[in-house]
Amino acid sequence: MRKLVMGTFVSLDGVMQAPGGPEEDPEGGFPYGGWQFPFGDEELGEIVTELFTRTGAFLLGRKTYDIFAGYWPNQAGDDPVTRGLNELPKYVVSTTLGEPTWNNTTVIRSDVPAAVRRLKEQDGGDILIQGSAALLPTLYEHDLVDEFLVGIYPVVLGQGKRLFAEGLPGRTLRLTDSRRTNKGAVFNTYEPVGEVQTGSF
Repeated sequence: MRKLVMGTFVSLDGVMQAPGGPEEDPEGGFPYGGWQFPFGDEELGEIVTELFTRTGAFLLGRKTYDIFAGYWPNQAGDDPVTRGLNELPKYVVSTTLGEPTWNNTTVIRSDVPAAVRRLKEQDGGDILIQGSAALLPTLYEHDLVDEFLVGIYPVVLGQGKRLFAEGLPGRTLRLTDSRRTNKGAVFNTYEPVGEVQTGSF
């Protein structure tokens, strides 16, 4: 049984939109594309490398897939990120994508929860969801995500696509690991443990 891991970078107010550059995702007139760049450091590289080293496949939404497919096939390198994205299986959820040209890509066109459950039943390394804000709610609502690796950055953006959108069902998570980078980002690893419990003091 494979784990489904959500890897993402968010601002302190939970915005995950366009951390990598101004052209990455300007949807909605988002003015802060590339907000993660000032916080790049060696520790970030180590964390991302470790994540990709244990990854055996990728699950992506259409927008994230298009961003990656426009960049990574043109990169050369033997590092886990470049090699992983170009060689490992990629599953993209889309009803409009035609025949993909990026190596080792499979399109999931219907019944996403059932398709993801089948992927998780296979042998192999973790399945990594990177970005893919529009896909996450479906996976979350069906309790398909086994682990969240969330890089929280010391910046407030005030607008943009958020990791957990309004209206998602409540869940309790357990913190299993926490790492801080020299530039002030905190990478927390969480696993779901069930429904929200309430009480009174």
